[in-house]
Amino acid sequence: MSIRALWVVSHEKGESVKVRFSRRFPTVEFRAKSLAGAQYVSVPEDRVVPQLLLTELGLVDADKPYVDARDDCARPHRSPAVELCVNGRTLWPVLIVTQGALILACLPLVEAAPEPRPPLPSLASVSQGLALLSGLQDFLCGPGGKPEPDVLASRLATLPSLLLQVCPLGRPLDTPSPAGSVPVAVSPSPGGAQKQPAWKAGVHRGRAVVSVALTEKVRSMQYGKSSRQDLWDVFGMVMCKCEVEGVLPNVTVTLTLPPNGSPLLDILVHPCVTSLDASILTACSVDENDGSAFSGPYKFPFSPPLELFRLCSYTSQVPVPPILGSYQLKAEENHLKINVVLKLHESVKNSFEYCEAHLPFFNKNLMGSVEVKVSSGQLEVSKEKNLLVWVLGQKFPKAREATLEGTIHFSGTVAGPTDPLCTGLTAYIKLYFRVPDLTLSGCCVDQHSVQVYSSAKPRIVTTRELVSSEYYIWNSTGDAPVSSGHTAL
Repeated sequence: MSIRALWVVSHEKGESVKVRFSRRFPTVEFRAKSLAGAQYVSVPEDRVVPQLLLTELGLVDADKPYVDARDDCARPHRSPAVELCVNGRTLWPVLIVTQGALILACLPLVEAAPEPRPPLPSLASVSQGLALLSGLQDFLCGPGGKPEPDVLASRLATLPSLLLQVCPLGRPLDTPSPAGSVPVAVSPSPGGAQKQPAWKAGVHRGRAVVSVALTEKVRSMQYGKSSRQDLWDVFGMVMCKCEVEGVLPNVTVTLTLPPNGSPLLDILVHPCVTSLDASILTACSVDENDGSAFSGPYKFPFSPPLELFRLCSYTSQVPVPPILGSYQLKAEENHLKINVVLKLHESVKNSFEYCEAHLPFFNKNLMGSVEVKVSSGQLEVSKEKNLLVWVLGQKFPKAREATLEGTIHFSGTVAGPTDPLCTGLTAYIKLYFRVPDLTLSGCCVDQHSVQVYSSAKPRIVTTRELVSSEYYIWNSTGDAPVSSGHTAL
């Protein structure tokens, strides 16, 4: 009960027919060749499959309603199992299911002598092949029957990983559920127990724990110039690990925002999410924000896999970055005068897990003497790397401002690290920090809002954090690279 090959073909009006997806299973093909012997017919190449299918379905040569190889009365027609003529030989049974402009076809393995041809109802692989095609049809097209092109492309992109679960090595184990999702519900058997879906390798045994971790990352490019606008953006993700007993437990995680929080945009969800308000998915950061975007609460019901997975991701447009910086360098002979000011915004909790500022210097000789003082934290000097590391620690001063100033002499005779970008006074500070129990958008997961429908009451663990990512402050007295003009992210 195996499948030799699978195809998804599109024939949109006004466009050339093309194979959108294909998969062959070499181990099954080897068995087919062994079983058929001299009567073996190989699987045709993808470039000829669309024309063969369209001819068989009568979708080409409208001026030729009769095709002898297809319409001869001596040839029995048993749709959806058809014959394809390949290099003068017959390939049978090719199963076809059509949905609008999509053609889904597969070639089951016939584990019987080719002649005399066995009855179709006696072939278990035909039944399984039709079930697989029907499931793929629902998966790709959803309840509406005609998904948008970008939605269809997204679902086609997930087919390789999906087939690894529902049809490993060409052996159908289960069929995917509708609407582009991984199977999330299986009807109870007559005995009342739920069937184990093929995509879920096992069930959890032991203490029930649901862990939800919300991480927001902030990027920034700060230039310190009135002629160039500073840039920043925020993107977040929710990671889940659900150790809950049961074949298909149901879990709901709710994200909430404060009254003045920025709406979550560009939301993407894991395929295990069973339902979602359409307004959640339509909010986009590239559209003009008129204040009407959905602002929560954001509910995500799902049936979780066993492993750690990303439930959703999003972006958020916040008014200010968490740390504002000023960086100024002045070159004098063989040394640089340096001045740095870092200010922690009042909306950000002054409690870091760590906070460091790295100041590299490129295309110069190695450092000699370093006469630099900091108002807070500690300064570490790596002369062999031409690098200053300003360790601010876990808190900014009470005034929420820290400074670094002094002089660096490059009196070494050995050349230091090079960078083709950082020439002259082009230089930067890169910030690394992590703030626990904080998000810039204000988004959070209340552990009391996590609902688990399972036989055992689980322990709920929720965390959130803010982490820097590509956070740069450029020297305002030199040039700095830009790629996005004056448009703020």
